[in-house]
Amino acid sequence: MVRNLDYRKHRRRGVIAVLAAMMLTFLLGMVAFAVDYGYLVKVRTDLQRAADAAALAATQDLIRKADGTQDLSQTRATAREYAQINLGDNGFQIADGDIVIGRFDPDTVYSGVNLLNEGTLDTVRVTLRRDGVCNPLVPLFFARVLGHQQASVSASATAALQKAEHLFPGADVLPMATPEDLWDDIGVGETWTSYGDGRLKDSDGDDIPGHWGTLDVGETDNSTNDLNNQILDGLRQSDLDALYDDDRIDQPTHLDSSAATWMSGDTGLSVGIKNSILQIHGKQRLVPIYRGLNDPVAGENLEYEIVRWGVVTVVDSEWHGEVNTRVILRKSHTYSGELRSKPSLSGGTPYIDGAFTSPVLIQ
Repeated sequence: MVRNLDYRKHRRRGVIAVLAAMMLTFLLGMVAFAVDYGYLVKVRTDLQRAADAAALAATQDLIRKADGTQDLSQTRATAREYAQINLGDNGFQIADGDIVIGRFDPDTVYSGVNLLNEGTLDTVRVTLRRDGVCNPLVPLFFARVLGHQQASVSASATAALQKAEHLFPGADVLPMATPEDLWDDIGVGETWTSYGDGRLKDSDGDDIPGHWGTLDVGETDNSTNDLNNQILDGLRQSDLDALYDDDRIDQPTHLDSSAATWMSGDTGLSVGIKNSILQIHGKQRLVPIYRGLNDPVAGENLEYEIVRWGVVTVVDSEWHGEVNTRVILRKSHTYSGELRSKPSLSGGTPYIDGAFTSPVLIQ
């Protein structure tokens, strides 16, 4: 009986040894796979980085010369140069067919960028390969045991010149009428506080003579929605048209910051513009500066004589009922120039034909 038990123990030890050998073989295989796979990922990452740099650099050479021509030979030479520099391999080769130059077709941006061979060329696609043709294959380590000596790796990048846009003028306004005496009395960088009930206080908390209100820059009875749009999106052409149609300005194209203009408004601050004011904390806006007031006839709005526009920074705001609601503004400088409307996004293409800015990777 004892001899039989010893025999069984020896059998179990033998089975465990076989299982351990099998598991060890599996684990070694996994380690080998991880090492080779990691090396291939590194090689591809290096190729991708070099392809990105090559495409971006080469694309800049597509900017037209003074005579209107594009030097495509220089573009290809730049692609090769930057690929070699970033790979640290002066002997790295790029086939002519792996440097594709064309015009970006925006309709294909979500379906595999297509390059057109017409018009002003603005896009370069660079493909770098270690495929055994132009450059050696990537050697493997442990995979050789399985008969795989080498592997093919490639990377591609596409860069396009961004089209230059017209720099449309546009006035970022904050339609809060500010007394001229206040504007003249405080220095650059100093702050004041406008309260929801029309009161004004300086940075020390002392009352400032006068009052302020939200201005109707446009229609005589601007809605809260109009005020919000102006605060966030700036002066609109419809605002200028309304002022012109009401004979408040001499032309519908702009407001002259130095020309006196009468506009209607209301004293105090509506809580309806709270969210818009909160969104422009820390940003600069143009505020109207008024000199005179016309007492309103029953049922009509207050009239402000706007004589200047000032640049301010919206420092902070608090919203706790009419008396405690307040907006803190910091004076920057008096604006001198024209106030024009923001362009409409539906007003046609804003691009300048044949003009480009910096390149960007698109694929």
